Amino acid sequence: MRTKARGLRAVAVLVAVLTGLTGVSGCLTVHGEKAVVPATTEAEAAKVLKEFVTTGNKANRTHDPKLNTTVETGALGAIDQAGLRAKQAVHPDGNPDHKPLELTDARFLIPKQAGWPKFFVADTASNRSRGARWLLVFTRNGIEEKWKASYLAVLPEDSVPEFAEDGEGHVEAVPTDETARLAVAPKDLSRAYTDYLREGGGTFADGPLTNRVREERRKSATSPGARTEWADLPAEDARFGPLGLRTEDGGALVFFTTHHQMKQTVAKGYRPEVKDPYIKALLEGTPKQSVTYVRVALQVASVPAADAAEPHVGVVYRLQGLTSAKGE
Repeated sequence: MRTKARGLRAVAVLVAVLTGLTGVSGCLTVHGEKAVVPATTEAEAAKVLKEFVTTGNKANRTHDPKLNTTVETGALGAIDQAGLRAKQAVHPDGNPDHKPLELTDARFLIPKQAGWPKFFVADTASNRSRGARWLLVFTRNGIEEKWKASYLAVLPEDSVPEFAEDGEGHVEAVPTDETARLAVAPKDLSRAYTDYLREGGGTFADGPLTNRVREERRKSATSPGARTEWADLPAEDARFGPLGLRTEDGGALVFFTTHHQMKQTVAKGYRPEVKDPYIKALLEGTPKQSVTYVRVALQVASVPAADAAEPHVGVVYRLQGLTSAKGE
């Protein structure tokens, strides 16, 4: 059972709404550099979500990465914009058969915050994922900026945690450097996860996005005539910063970013083949002996409280996308 919906369950964001909304950068008179204020209002959050769907559908229909930059940023933007660049190269006339995204039954998780960046989460149903909820994180770095989606989680409805709320129904943002109340501070998750993928260890709970990834890599590291190597790097750029909300059990749901490179090298006398047209569209150089694939991944983690009986972090969602490739 999810935490109490904070307003606007009746809001339906449909592609049929064709009115482009501008000036959604904010209606709060307090700038928020020092004052602890709600990150936004429910009414403004609804407008932001509506613009995200309307503009995103147009960008995806026309394969326009530049248009996407007006509503997406961070890891989600990096993944989607690279995908649109590839699709634009392969299908420059767009996709006339594009099925519009519809987000309905929206509720908004709005924390009180001081300073920047600020964020809120839209928890919605989607026509793309029956029985699941989309959690879209919207961020901005100043009162003059637009809200943009930076993270996404698609979770089964019964897996969405209950979030801690204050007496006014506002959720609680988790400080990125918090160590006293959480098993792992949000700012440390990116490095902890990339270290885990490389070396293993006991930080993360077993599952399809942790130990099974390592097992699959071991199995595919060598094959007849080819070798595969991985390099996993934490996200250190501020635009990929982690964001989290406190859950009722004292833990947190945290969104964070990582970078990954996979290099495939073939034996002498052979040349690597790149058949996928979308990969070719992002490929630089000529593959003579190897191809390096560069990806950005966003993860969503269930981080337990520091004193929890089960201290392991669970990775509950992961979205990874190719952003470039290089042939050598």
